[in-house]
Amino acid sequence: MKTVVKELEYEKVLAMAREKVQKPIKPALFWRWLIKTLSKGDLKKTQFVCRKTGMEKLGKHEPCLILMNHSCFLDLEIAESIMYPRPLNIVCTSDGFVGKNWLMRHIGCIPTNKFVTDFVLVRNMKYALEKLKSSVLMYPEASYSFDGTATPLPDTLGKCLKLLNVPVIVIRTYGAFAYNPLYNNLQLRKVKVSADVEYLLSPEEISQKSVDELNRILKERFTFDNWKWQQENNVLITEPFRADSLNRVLYKCCSCGTEGKMLGKGTQLKCGECGATWQLAENGFLELQTPLKVSGRNFRHVPDWFRWQREEVKKEIESGEYKIQADVDIYMMVNTKAIYKVGSGRLLHSQKGFVLDGCGGKLHYEQKPCESYSLYSDYFWYEIGDMICIGNMKELYYCFPKDAGDIAAKARIATEELYKLNHLALHL
Repeated sequence: MKTVVKELEYEKVLAMAREKVQKPIKPALFWRWLIKTLSKGDLKKTQFVCRKTGMEKLGKHEPCLILMNHSCFLDLEIAESIMYPRPLNIVCTSDGFVGKNWLMRHIGCIPTNKFVTDFVLVRNMKYALEKLKSSVLMYPEASYSFDGTATPLPDTLGKCLKLLNVPVIVIRTYGAFAYNPLYNNLQLRKVKVSADVEYLLSPEEISQKSVDELNRILKERFTFDNWKWQQENNVLITEPFRADSLNRVLYKCCSCGTEGKMLGKGTQLKCGECGATWQLAENGFLELQTPLKVSGRNFRHVPDWFRWQREEVKKEIESGEYKIQADVDIYMMVNTKAIYKVGSGRLLHSQKGFVLDGCGGKLHYEQKPCESYSLYSDYFWYEIGDMICIGNMKELYYCFPKDAGDIAAKARIATEELYKLNHLALHL
């Protein structure tokens, strides 16, 4: 999927009118039918099946909050088909509205900026539930999973459940990540996809539980490992491109410790520094093809390797050595007319947070570690390239690293670990 991109001077973009805050629109039955109809082909290709638990408790016209794990675009088609003809207002990233604001609003989408404090979002969700009598679909992880496991949930989610005071439904998919993992450049695989739909909490149960209890329940439901699911169910990915760009996820060689020299191509992952090579088997395991470097590590399971990278980042932070510096192309979003390419600059990420300088010295932006619990970073974003996004409710800065290696995953990991460290310090 592509988006509208225009080149424009930084000062002209700053001077542009911002998008007006608008209330959600209840999607008409036509739009619900159209999305369901257009989704049939994709769901048929994946032989999609759905299992329901406790859904008889939900009234036919009773608005509810639907929480769903996020693996790929297929998630939306699944949710719309499962819940049809129930009207859904869908919380989605604001950049999804670029070039198609009218359409997105009329199919029921509610825009929000990822990992940015958005005071308007809950108000819009309450409006959809209480005034429009529409259900709300939300992906609480806010971003696609990099390594096929759950991404952090916001601490405010339990409080949000209490404010909304409606039944909570959880949709958990199986196979959607294997069908279209983010790292693999939108190359689809032949995989069967299914989903569990569960009536999780009633308004009465929500009122009886504390925010901490609600957060624990949600964390349990959003704990998963898509690679483990593939292995335990012997789901074979036979496509010859299954390891393409796996280096985006596994950016640090576990054999020699070098970063930025990994290359995923075809069915293999190889380190350009020490030559260590792994075969990504059809069942999802990594099989070492060469001897390890002395004292090197080996991981057969992708999430284990990713967790090791997280521990390595934590060590860098604790020792004061963590730093990412990259020359970047800078794009901005201030309204939904276009994503504006405003120039180039330098992005720095350290213990102090993000600093972005660019556009001939006209742009300077800082973002402290305590401002966001995670990072909106993405692979092959709108088919432009790997991206790191920082900003606030007024402006978003989309930074595309140039010749910096695979830093999107490391920057997200570091953002999460720095937030934990600073959040802990504030509460001591």
